[in-house]
Amino acid sequence: MSSGDQARGLTNLSGPLVLVGAGKMGGAMLQGWLGLGFEPAKAVVFEPQPSAEIAALAARGVRLNPPADSVRNTAAVVIAVKPQVAAEVIPAYAGLAGPGTVVVSIMAGQTLRTLERLLSPGAAIVRSMPNTPAAIGRGITVAVANAQVSSAQRDLSHRLLAAVGTVEWVQDEALMDAVTAVSGSGPAYVFLLAEALAQAGVAAGLPPELAARLARETVVGSGELLQRSDLDPAVLRQNVTSPGGTTAAALEVLMSPPGLAALMEAAVAVATRRSRELAG
Repeated sequence: MSSGDQARGLTNLSGPLVLVGAGKMGGAMLQGWLGLGFEPAKAVVFEPQPSAEIAALAARGVRLNPPADSVRNTAAVVIAVKPQVAAEVIPAYAGLAGPGTVVVSIMAGQTLRTLERLLSPGAAIVRSMPNTPAAIGRGITVAVANAQVSSAQRDLSHRLLAAVGTVEWVQDEALMDAVTAVSGSGPAYVFLLAEALAQAGVAAGLPPELAARLARETVVGSGELLQRSDLDPAVLRQNVTSPGGTTAAALEVLMSPPGLAALMEAAVAVATRRSRELAG
């Protein structure tokens, strides 16, 4: 979907777009919508502690913390509060979701069943899991819809989520726990790799500042190469690895039992299990 298509999908909304919670992720989404040409006056934000950036958007016309009963005929309500306050916050805004409204949750661990209980009966709900690169428009979000979501509402939800990166859809909500473990938590695994690589460089004798720059730029550049290439990651790895060379020697350590792949599998498994526990 092109940015032009996304823009048309948002600028043609018949009613306001409501954001409940404008922290880092919610704020990034709001910036993405406005960047696509969404009219600030049609955006309504409920955030008890707005940042300077959100306050500046209010000066441009975004409606910040109006009386909830003054907001009518909403096209979509995006819920971006912390999951631990969901039970307290969501019922206060349930009335914003009318018969034609789609509710999009970006809260980790909050199931469709939980959201249906907290919102009005029969609400059209999309549960989604973005990740932190959404803050720079490079996130990936996985979404699942309940049975009440129409094709038009799913399309609108896709456009809203695509403002901060790629969007994938699943039919089986049970997959969302593994999604959380892979892409939701995944940036932390990559940051740990950069951290560990820098520490290894220092141990090998590099100055800390140089080791940190080398590790950072290597991770960033490799990620961009992976993004631009059509090749499988395994092929890209093999392309770097000369038989009997330094890379092969290092990979022999990383791939020997238990090996990085086994450690990653164990990490994703425990994160998946924890996601299920948090969801109840």
